[in-house]
Amino acid sequence: MNNTQDLNDPRAWILYSDAELLVVNKPAGFLSIPDGYHPELPHLAQALAPVVGRLWIVHRLDKDTSGLILLARSAEAHRILNQTFRERALRKIYHCLAAPSLDWQTQDLDLPLRVNADRAHRTRVDRERGKPARTMINVLRRGESFSLLECTLFSGYTHQIRAHLYSAGLGILGDGLYRPKGFNTTDARLQAERVMLHAYEISFAHPLTGSALNFRAPYPSDFEEKLSAL
Repeated sequence: MNNTQDLNDPRAWILYSDAELLVVNKPAGFLSIPDGYHPELPHLAQALAPVVGRLWIVHRLDKDTSGLILLARSAEAHRILNQTFRERALRKIYHCLAAPSLDWQTQDLDLPLRVNADRAHRTRVDRERGKPARTMINVLRRGESFSLLECTLFSGYTHQIRAHLYSAGLGILGDGLYRPKGFNTTDARLQAERVMLHAYEISFAHPLTGSALNFRAPYPSDFEEKLSAL
């Protein structure tokens, strides 16, 4: 997929649509919700409403993060999906490109996190004041300078993946906020114009019918291009 085309044509983002639910592959660089300081900037519901009608926001992705996001098309679906997220009755899997290179295959990062833990508003591991948080990491492809990781979330805090990877000495390509010591900023292979994090897969029950749903979002072109360097 071409990111520029995606930004110009919201119809290209839609992976699934029915009377209650919309599943979208959000392009990187696009807001999930209105910006509090710059409300004039375009966001998902605003861009998609002319195509599909009124929408309710269920959850969000950071602006630089691409991939799967759910929107409700009715108040009842919104209520049920909100409950699904509160109860964590769904599975979310992200893919990312992270450095440095790894010598392990899997890690279960069951570490408490505190949101807005410092002046840079970063989420940090905090064993005393943090809330329970867990991310399972699996190496999908291993490269000389960076690897493709699969991150399965068992909780859903702001910057959870980035904070947990940072605690393990890893940084996502393009992420200047969570950059661990030893991250080689001069290596051109590790440079990226945005955070190389993609919401790849989501599984949940349909809010009205209860049927099991599973969706996967193709990588955007910039992610594919960086991945080809492996």
